[in-house]
Amino acid sequence: MPSHPRPTVRRRRLGAELKRLREKAGVRMEDAAERIGGDKPKISRQENGRQGVSKLEIEALLALYGVSDERLRTALITLAREGRRKGWWAQYSDILSSNFQERLSIESDAARILTFQPMLVPGLLQTVEYATETIRSFNKTATEEQLDSYIEVRRSRQEIFARENPPQYVCLLDEAVLRREVGGPAVMAAQLGRILEVNNPPKLTIQVVPFSQGWHAGADGAFNIYSYPDPMDLDVVNLEYLDGALYLEEDEPVERYQLAFDELRATALASRQSMELISTVKREFVNRA
Repeated sequence: MPSHPRPTVRRRRLGAELKRLREKAGVRMEDAAERIGGDKPKISRQENGRQGVSKLEIEALLALYGVSDERLRTALITLAREGRRKGWWAQYSDILSSNFQERLSIESDAARILTFQPMLVPGLLQTVEYATETIRSFNKTATEEQLDSYIEVRRSRQEIFARENPPQYVCLLDEAVLRREVGGPAVMAAQLGRILEVNNPPKLTIQVVPFSQGWHAGADGAFNIYSYPDPMDLDVVNLEYLDGALYLEEDEPVERYQLAFDELRATALASRQSMELISTVKREFVNRA
């Protein structure tokens, strides 16, 4: 059986919007295919994100669908162009899984990132020492050269906060993340110190869900919600599991996770109180180092 390339998040977003516009205009797939000199399977692949769409094809389809919103037209054409661009992570494709490369693609384009982590400090906030310990735990057979590459990937990810227009980042940590000793007291003290340094509401906000809350909306595990700045307003939820990752884009599941995040944030300590708790735990590690 022939295989089609794995759809990237950009292609999926573009395809989903083209499908929505076609259905809204009441245009059959056969008619759309005829307009661009293709066939029905081609339209299906484009709308599923498994085949790219050229600028001329987008312009022809938007004309057929009666789309006159110039901002939306520009966003779709830009999305198609970006879908063909390789990200900085392409140079590490020999060590990164396709799932993780897709995660980086989603992350690099987002205007807002909401994350809940009950186990570990998220990669975007990790120090080199903390990252080294976690990577070694997950990749026990990694060579020193591979380990260096993994660390470089993590450093490169964190550069999104140094961009001219960085994404808004809201991170909720279960208190267990602060107290789970990764790499020893000195590594943990430095890691908590990093969190204290980078916290800068409202652009980069870190809050803690304390043990006193008991069961909470994040009991099922970590998740990330990515939002985008274009008129399509499509959000993506990322869930990770042992052997891969799952991406949710349908309205209903995305809304459930957005509600779960809101509920978690309502139970979390305010940013200032969170920093006070983190400072307290840091001092405990410093005293033990």
